[in-house]
Amino acid sequence: MTSYRRRPLFLSAAALLVTAAGCSSTDASASITVPSPPAEEAALCRALNEELPDEVAGQGRDDPEPSSELTAGWGDAAIVLRCGVPRPERMSDPQGQGVDVDGVNWLLEERDAGPRLTTTYRETYVEVTLGKQYTHDISPLTDLAGPVKKTVPATF
Repeated sequence: MTSYRRRPLFLSAAALLVTAAGCSSTDASASITVPSPPAEEAALCRALNEELPDEVAGQGRDDPEPSSELTAGWGDAAIVLRCGVPRPERMSDPQGQGVDVDGVNWLLEERDAGPRLTTTYRETYVEVTLGKQYTHDISPLTDLAGPVKKTVPATF
């Protein structure tokens, strides 16, 4: 059963210290920057890559360039996943919005180019950018939550 829950995002100090602070992300329409996480996080990302579906929200897999086990895409950059990204600055904002999709928590950042969502409470951060057509639709996360849950352990 798919569940969505929108709520304020509050993170404990311990959860905030789990990974290094920083901010780096790209719009789905821009060239994709491959993250460079520590080795332990990169191993989680490689495991996630093995579990990612061939289709998300009816869009076929079409990985962005440059090719990497840390990035994936569907539907000609309509949906782009980057694993091992730095912790978003917005995660410290007590007014930040979070959503829960099938047991995976995500920070929601609304942008003109479409939503950007980043996992919270996981051993590495997974970022998903969605094109404008998903401005009010985060349903692609239902296809990604299972693989994230299976391969990137929770920190709480």
